[in-house]
Amino acid sequence: MPKVDVTTIAERKGSSYPAPFAALAGARRRQALGDAGGLTDFGVNLTHLPPGAWSSQRHWHSHEDEFVYVLSGELVLVTDAGEQLLHANDCAAFPKGHADAHHLINRSGQMAIYLEVGSRRDIDACHYPDIDLHWDSRLDAYTHKDGSSYP
Repeated sequence: MPKVDVTTIAERKGSSYPAPFAALAGARRRQALGDAGGLTDFGVNLTHLPPGAWSSQRHWHSHEDEFVYVLSGELVLVTDAGEQLLHANDCAAFPKGHADAHHLINRSGQMAIYLEVGSRRDIDACHYPDIDLHWDSRLDAYTHKDGSSYP
């Protein structure tokens, strides 16, 4: 089964962030290509980001590498260093443990499509420096930065 038929893969819309943080990534659509192919060491998502949408809240991972490759459209990559414009055939890499929070924003008037690839680790923490949010894989849940649960 090496060939993955993208047309048969369900789309997941939005994010799993608790309110109110889910809204800006609410229009994001992903298809889990890696899952469909039976991959377990890393994930691959085909992501559609409509105009005005965010890929996620700005974040960085303690134990997971991330990589994005733009297939079409235009995206603004926002990191601690500022903003960079990404076009088709541009890519960006985010090494695990590097505390440079990042996300993508579609400020154009067209749909942007990109691949996101990430390692899958049993232990990971995701840090969100701009908001009161934290994720720990051991809890499999979002918490406030003080460790208290969201309702």
